[in-house]
Parts: sequence; structure tokens; C-alpha cells
Amino acid sequence: MTQAERDRLVALKKAKKKLITQKEAAAEIGITERQVRRLLRALKRRGDQAVIHARRGQTSNRKIEDSEREKAIKILSEEVYRGFGPTLASEYLAKKHGVVVSRETLRRWMIEAKLWRSRKQQVDKVHQWRPRRSRYGELVQWDTSEHDWLEGRGEEMLLISMIDDATSKRFARFVRSDSTVENMNVLELYLKRHGRMLACYTDRASLFKTTEKSKRGEPRESQDARQMAPTQIERALTELGIVWIAANSPQAKGRVERGFGVAQDRLVKGMRVAGLTTMEQANQYLEEEYLPWCNATLAVVPASVDDAHRPLEKHHDLAAILSHVETRQVANDYTVQYESKLYQIDGKDIRAGLRDGVVRVEKRRNGSVAMRFRDRYLTLTACEPRPKVTKPKAAAKTGKPTRSGKSDWNKNFDLKKAPKVWQAAGSSGARRQECG
Repeated sequence: MTQAERDRLVALKKAKKKLITQKEAAAEIGITERQVRRLLRALKRRGDQAVIHARRGQTSNRKIEDSEREKAIKILSEEVYRGFGPTLASEYLAKKHGVVVSRETLRRWMIEAKLWRSRKQQVDKVHQWRPRRSRYGELVQWDTSEHDWLEGRGEEMLLISMIDDATSKRFARFVRSDSTVENMNVLELYLKRHGRMLACYTDRASLFKTTEKSKRGEPRESQDARQMAPTQIERALTELGIVWIAANSPQAKGRVERGFGVAQDRLVKGMRVAGLTTMEQANQYLEEEYLPWCNATLAVVPASVDDAHRPLEKHHDLAAILSHVETRQVANDYTVQYESKLYQIDGKDIRAGLRDGVVRVEKRRNGSVAMRFRDRYLTLTACEPRPKVTKPKAAAKTGKPTRSGKSDWNKNFDLKKAPKVWQAAGSSGARRQECG
């Protein structure tokens, strides 16, 4: 009997002996007068046991059968469910195996079966909270995650993810490399599906930001002061009218970072259960299973119902904008050299200002090359490369250098037969200096 039950028994016995009224007993116990009268009747029949619940010690009517528990544990012991937490495991048991059990009950089962170990909550470093943007499409966080997504069953791949700041809606694709071309491919898919966002929030990787190189040991305090040429992605965003914002730390774009944490848990395990081995299968699972679940379960309602995405206009040629763009100067014979190749401009496209003018060269993602002068694309013909002009080789030098007009004044000179120095000096008329 608990202390609360003992206190209740004391109050009931006082009411039974008329020491206090039933109303006072009800106020002391915290129940109604009707409940007091019911307990007093039970006190006559059962004695002191009346204050103890009659079902105590008996099996609950809602207890799950032991066979269901054993079935659940057997399923979760399989290799495909390795590392599943109680929440995710309860979803898969109900969806794929018809075993409906609450996550807390399943948590207790998994701990008892040593399939799950509870972890103490740790307080991480607190960063300044930033409120969400108010409109869908106002700000999109964009990043890439490197992880063993297929757990060694297939090729290595990376996940490029875009998550809306206001709603947490996700858009993602698996790619083979974190390159400018792959990021542009994902950006094109997003633009065609949702339109142009107002701003993108990324890290300061070389894909998005050009930084000035410095020697080792030199201070970098004034690196941002110098204006650097934009990267291809930064240029493309500018042409699309999208503002690019650089994050100063991973925590600044914490929404997409936490999204990767969820994906590295749920997405990896889901693809393991599905038995996926290729990137094509992974992208199909991502599109049909994982992203719909994320956008239906984890997304939130924005503060404003207005959609900030803007449609693509006619002048937004994605093939041209999302390409590698450089500039070249037109030669006097109306040719342009690019990547060791020579291109001849068609005569019908020649107009004033083209000679010695600057053209925009676009290397498309499909490998083709297009050139534009002002607002008009040029017709090009690939030419044979010009022959290299080679300088004649100089004659090889042999032996020591010789002097022209060689003299033979000492041809018959013999050092042994030559006069002494003082004799030569005397014969020359020089006076001998006396010491004294």
C-alpha cells in the first residue's frame, strides 16, 4: 500500500466514525462526495483493501502478446535493420510487417534485447538563434554531404541538398562528384520545378567563392578587401537574379546540416532495406520515398502564405547561363582561339565592331561551345590548328672557343734557355734600385 492510499484510508475511517463529514473527507482526499460514499461501501465489503485498485497485479487488457514481441525482436535482429532506432523501427514494423507497437514500448523491448542503448542527452554549444524567413522561396540553404550512402554496396556518391529556410521543404539529388557541373545540374532541376528563389545560402567553398591565394604564414586579414572574379556558379546566380549569401560557419546553415543528419540515418537505412546498389536506384528512392516523407512530415507552415519563387522568363536560357563562361578576343581574320582549338566565324555574322572585339564563349554542360557577340550568337566552324613556327636550331658548339687572328709570337719560346729576370731587366736599360 502506498502512502497516498494510507492517507486515503485514514480519511475514510474518520468519515466512517463521523469524526469528519463526507464533504470534508472528499476535500481532504481530493475526490468527489459521491466517490467517498462509494469507497465507504467498499470499505464495509473489502476492508482496508478498498483503497487499493482491484486490477493491481493483474495483466493489462492492452498488453501485447508475447508472440508479437518475439516477432518484432526477431525482425529487428536482421542485418538490414542494424542501427535502427525505436521511432524508425516502429514505422517499418507497421509498414512492412504489420506489427503495430508504440515507439516507447518498442524502445523498452529493444533495450531489453540489447538492440538499442539509451544515450544521455548532451548539451551542445549554443549558437545564436536566427528566425526563419517568412515566405517559401525567400531563402534556400544549399550544401553537399559526403557519406557512405550505399554502405559499400555500390559506387561512391554524394548528396547535394537544397532546403527552404521558411518551410524546411527539401530538394536533393545524388551525384558522383561535388563539381560545378553537378551543382549546376541540381540547380537546373530545382529552377524548372519551383522557379527562381530570392537568395541562396551556401558555404565559402571554391565552387561559390573565389579567394585570393596567399603565402604560408602571411596574415589573411585583408583577403576580402580585394575584389575577386566571381565563380561560374556565382555568375550564373547573378544572371538569374538570385542573391548569393556566404555562411561564416556550418552552424549558420544549420537547417541543411541537420537535414544531412536525418538523411545519414533514415535515408541510409531505408536504402539498405530496399537493397539499392546503384545511384540511379538511389535517386529514384529519394524522389519517390524519402523526399515525400520529409516534405510531409518535417516541413512546417511558413509565416506568410505568399510564394516568393519567381518564374523563369524567356530570356533565362538555362543552357547558356548554367555553362562555363569566358571571354575571348576576335583576331583580324575573324577567328577565335579557345582551348587549343581555332574557330572561324561565318561571314554572314560579320558586322561592325566584331574584329578585335570581345565575344562571350560558353562551354555548355553537354560539351558543345557557343560564342555570342553582344546579343547575337555566332555561327562557328572548327578549323585546323595553325602550324607551329619553329626556330632553326643553332649549330652545336664543339671544343673550347677559339680566337680569330691567332698570334705565334711565343711559338719557339723555351723557358730553360731564356735569360734570367735580372739579365732581361739589365738589357732593357732599367736602373737597379739599391737598398740602403
